[in-house]
Amino acid sequence: MGRDGRGVKAASETSIEITFMFRGVRCRERVPLKPTPANLKRAEQHRAAILHAITAGTFDYATTFPDSPRAKLFARQPGDVKTVESYLETWLEGQRKHLKASTFNGYRKIVEHQLVPWFGEKMLSDVKRKDVREKLDEIESGNKTLANIQSVLRKAFDDAVEAEMIDTNPLAGWRYARKEAPKEKDEVDPFTTDEQKAILKTLEGQGRNLIQFALWTGLRTSELVALDWGDIDWVRGQVRVTRALTQSSDEAEVTKTTSGRRDVKLLGPAREALEAQKAFTLLKGQEVFQNPRTGERWEGDQPIRKTLWARALTKAGVRYRRPYQTRHTYASMMLSAGEHPMWVSRQMGHSDWTMIARVYGRWMPDADQGAGGKAEQLFGKNGSLMPASPSKTA
Repeated sequence: MGRDGRGVKAASETSIEITFMFRGVRCRERVPLKPTPANLKRAEQHRAAILHAITAGTFDYATTFPDSPRAKLFARQPGDVKTVESYLETWLEGQRKHLKASTFNGYRKIVEHQLVPWFGEKMLSDVKRKDVREKLDEIESGNKTLANIQSVLRKAFDDAVEAEMIDTNPLAGWRYARKEAPKEKDEVDPFTTDEQKAILKTLEGQGRNLIQFALWTGLRTSELVALDWGDIDWVRGQVRVTRALTQSSDEAEVTKTTSGRRDVKLLGPAREALEAQKAFTLLKGQEVFQNPRTGERWEGDQPIRKTLWARALTKAGVRYRRPYQTRHTYASMMLSAGEHPMWVSRQMGHSDWTMIARVYGRWMPDADQGAGGKAEQLFGKNGSLMPASPSKTA
């Protein structure tokens, strides 16, 4: 590296060599100075200025070293090199047509609040893995947030590589994470039968219908507010779930997974809630549930929580849990009653029933003393699979 690792050293009696990294390349350039202690110090300062310009994305190789063979290699042509901010602005807009509104909004927030403030003025090709590590190390966030930031940046870099704007993705094969204490399992805290009655007793009209329907279908809040009357099959006694409406989307979008698109059986209390809801919205619009204050479709979880849910629990004297617990309540009721886990899984839109067993296992009844009796009767001693008793004469 040169003088005590400072990146400068005497190259000859009339020149000093400066060493630095630029765009992943180790560069060595000579400056015409006699290698005296004073000139070596000047060379160190010159190198420090170069490193600062590289970090800031303002370093121009040809201007600094016009006679260097590398000047042409690193020459910037108009439009060839972009700053991170200009690239991400174009890239993000291009992602809009490929992403759901809620996902795009998540990308936008990461770009605007993290990536541009961190690297916006840097040239795209100058961002290194260590730069990303340093920034991630500074913020106080859990690994999920850190992973989301890296996911967006990694995707942006992948697309830049594909467009031949940079040679390699600095995040390829690398992931930053902090060591965290083991997290507790997803907290399932369903409402008891008495708590359900107390909550519903404090509600009336559309509010009561919405919550009663939620408790007896297990729909997510985003699915509830996206529900239209055309999704109700009164003949088959089912509700077709195909869309979800989140805070970030202007209109309902298809559910994230194929399993999320499902037919949910209308149990008695759910059907009762829909029958009561007809008087409020059946002839007014396509949506089933409306915000009574606006006469329009609910805009997501937060308005329900703020204007309806929190007040109802306080008035009922029920310990607060978020509205999503209505979904957990449905699952726990079905399993406690002995409904088949596979059926419950399909009703809730899971791809298989392993999540039901993992999350709601404690509500699944243990096998009783008669368990296995049906199989024994069918395939056991009275069936054709039992070997014949040995002959006495054998």
